[in-house]
Amino acid sequence: MRISVIGSGYVGLVAGACFAKLGNEVTLIDTDGERVAAINNRLLPIHEEGLSEIMSQVSVNATSDYRQIVGADIIFLCVDTKLNEDGSMSLACIKEATEKIAAATEGERDYSVVVVKSTVIPGTTEELIIPILERAGLKAGKDFGICVSPEFLREGSTVYDWMNPTRLIVGEFDKRSGDRLLDLYQDFNAPVLRTNLRNAEMIKLASNAFLTMKISFINEIGNICKQLGIDTYDVAKGMAFDDRIGSKFLNAGIGFGGSCLPKDLRALIAKARHTGYEPRILEEILHLNEKQVLKPVQLLKKYIPLKGSRIGLLGLIPQFNFVTHFRPNDS
Repeated sequence: MRISVIGSGYVGLVAGACFAKLGNEVTLIDTDGERVAAINNRLLPIHEEGLSEIMSQVSVNATSDYRQIVGADIIFLCVDTKLNEDGSMSLACIKEATEKIAAATEGERDYSVVVVKSTVIPGTTEELIIPILERAGLKAGKDFGICVSPEFLREGSTVYDWMNPTRLIVGEFDKRSGDRLLDLYQDFNAPVLRTNLRNAEMIKLASNAFLTMKISFINEIGNICKQLGIDTYDVAKGMAFDDRIGSKFLNAGIGFGGSCLPKDLRALIAKARHTGYEPRILEEILHLNEKQVLKPVQLLKKYIPLKGSRIGLLGLIPQFNFVTHFRPNDS
């Protein structure tokens, strides 16, 4: 198939490389000219295990020209989503990219399927993306297809996760749209759920929210264990033998961070509040996580005078670390 991928971050670049490896013709679209040039010179802006090797073997063209999407069988929307100050999800980048897709395809009659890979709040595809695309005089379900197919990738393992998905979610506007996407997915061996657009959008947010709950739960258990002189890791190991619980995301520590989990949790909380519902469990998960990040400071205070001490930190995640919560002069 001929595939266009809008956005060349972690999701877009890995998607493009992997689909090219599977024999598809892939074009990456990105407004960052320096990033485009770097990718075309195979100087990749991100490091993921196996990505450089794949990119050295396949033909993937990067460009800033949205007109290159014309004639694509499938157009993947993989742009970043950030948060507004109130915690709600900013759709500015999604809106801008969709408007450029609409402008580039205005008057075109070749049937393409736009697939939303970006994480968005439920209702975004129906209320924002489809209306913008239809401004070009095209009709969803007739002149173009639309699907939501969230990704479930782990930073550091994105190539492996892409080629070995745990499940494939196909949120479809209509059967024709879903059929086209499933044709592309036929090389993957994974369970498939065909559902509607909003369900697919919610599946991604709900999945990440559940993972944050599991992390905060074991951290809460760990805090109690420490008070009682109990080995939290043995407790977690014993729990993990129950296949209803499992061992993944059951490691007590400083809390969850990264580029997705905190953002998606806050966005889901904000969306729930907007509907008039107070998501108490989700709010408490966020509250616990914000407190957990200060646990190392509290432990250090027991053993050394923090003021004037020189402290080394190993394994920091740039998007989330307790340095941002702790000032050396704090008492």
